[in-house]
Amino acid sequence: MSLGRLTHLFRMLHRKCRSHYYYPRTNNTKSRVQVPDEKVPWDTKWEEYNPLTYTASHIVGQPWADPDITDSNFHPQWNKMDGNINRESYMGVYQIVDSYPLNPLGRTGLRGRGVLGRWGPNHAADPVVTRWRRDKSDNVEIHQNTNKPILQFVAIQRRDTGEWAIPGGMVDPGEMVTSTLKREFMEEALNVLESDYAEREKCKATIGKFFEEGENLYRGYVDDPRNTDNAWIETVAVNFHDDSGTSVGAFPLCAGDDAVNVRWVDIGCDLSLYASHIDIIEKVVARHIAHW
Repeated sequence: MSLGRLTHLFRMLHRKCRSHYYYPRTNNTKSRVQVPDEKVPWDTKWEEYNPLTYTASHIVGQPWADPDITDSNFHPQWNKMDGNINRESYMGVYQIVDSYPLNPLGRTGLRGRGVLGRWGPNHAADPVVTRWRRDKSDNVEIHQNTNKPILQFVAIQRRDTGEWAIPGGMVDPGEMVTSTLKREFMEEALNVLESDYAEREKCKATIGKFFEEGENLYRGYVDDPRNTDNAWIETVAVNFHDDSGTSVGAFPLCAGDDAVNVRWVDIGCDLSLYASHIDIIEKVVARHIAHW
């Protein structure tokens, strides 16, 4: 194998979905086959590869979830819009083998759908809401080592893993990604579901205007520990920046929905975040020429 192909392969490998021996939310009962880097691509022969097939029982029959592939009434339209369900991948056309979609980044050590609702791509949206860190005199703080301004973003602490992450969630069938971005931020970082009517309407007005202008950061595969050989997460990440810190930057944060905590987090290269969220944060740093 050429050095160029090895370098490309290394960059494209998914790692977090292979780094945990046990699949998430299974109480350490469902294990993955450990897939070495060189065996990740589907075009690399591995005849002995025979991982466990697992689909969580609690998602079976849910209105937001697909039926089993073997259901005689299930006729998904792969790689295209399937009614109001988007089965297209941002990564291009994915393979279908024995009726099952294959993860475009290769083997994960587990077959089935895991805890994901859809076979194939599961589309999400991640709003990266940022502001500048300011001192008591309201001046933007400059990091002494890099001489660059310090950027902050709204982070939530996930209920399932305890890790800090960008607030976000799955795109509902027929829903515009722009609506998902706004809805997920309000639910996870502002807890609008628990607010009274007046507060909820005030929040919607402020957030609605703020979310009218955003800059696209990323659209593609997410290296998520929930991914399997046949189901994976893809996202659209958009940056919404409060340059003055007077709109959303001054809004009181309150954890809700799937979050147990929420706060403004200083951005730096030592951050440890859920899935591949740190890669998205690095993109917003480059966009604002901020401290890293």
